[in-house]
Amino acid sequence: MDKRILSTAIIGVAMIATAAILGSSFRNRNANEDSISVIGLGTKDFVSDEILWSASFTTNSPDIKTAYNKITSDQKTVSNFFIGKGFKSNEFSFGAISFEKKFREVRIENPNNTYQNQYTQVFDGYEARQTIVFSAKNNPDLMKRIEQVSNKTSELINSGVELSSNSVQYTYSKLPGLKQSLIESATKDARERAEKIVETGNGDLGKMKRATLGVFQITGQGSTEEDSYGGINDTYSKNKTARITVRLEYELD
Repeated sequence: MDKRILSTAIIGVAMIATAAILGSSFRNRNANEDSISVIGLGTKDFVSDEILWSASFTTNSPDIKTAYNKITSDQKTVSNFFIGKGFKSNEFSFGAISFEKKFREVRIENPNNTYQNQYTQVFDGYEARQTIVFSAKNNPDLMKRIEQVSNKTSELINSGVELSSNSVQYTYSKLPGLKQSLIESATKDARERAEKIVETGNGDLGKMKRATLGVFQITGQGSTEEDSYGGINDTYSKNKTARITVRLEYELD
């Protein structure tokens, strides 16, 4: 075959291939442009139906046996205190007793140089600790009593026991159903937004191309806390707000 004919043939094939690539790119570009992406929001206020509250008390003694006897005596005092507040013995529980060796720092004076004193750790006895836990689920009466007594533990000081209280935590037992309803609400909201936008522009909404679920957030009602990438789960507010976003992308006809 003549070299000029071969060159012409190669150039022709190359032009056809280039045209095919450009045409495909143009079609893909238009396919991406002929779409609309909208974000829908689902939100709901709700009241927690679960509560968890715990507190701890400690005692110190030079030997572990005395520390144990003292902490078990304090346990009875704490138990009687809450029973006196109207609680039944099965409405709270005690954790296992734990022990920790305590040390104090003692300075060793250097008679030759007062600026080079040394320090050493000296055994200072045992600290015994025990925790008491209250919880309630779908029990408004018990939840209310736990809330009320959590602010009155300072009264135990008169009995020789200092109770260290943790923060009350609130959760919700129906989160799976709540999340499902929010997804449905957010999806409906996104669809309505897309329809309104397309209707305003005299267009037609096509089939959905993809859907992306946002992060599930739970905050206290009225909170101004910004959304977190990893999600927010407020456990300190009894009255909460749950929210979720859904991003939908539709084709345009």
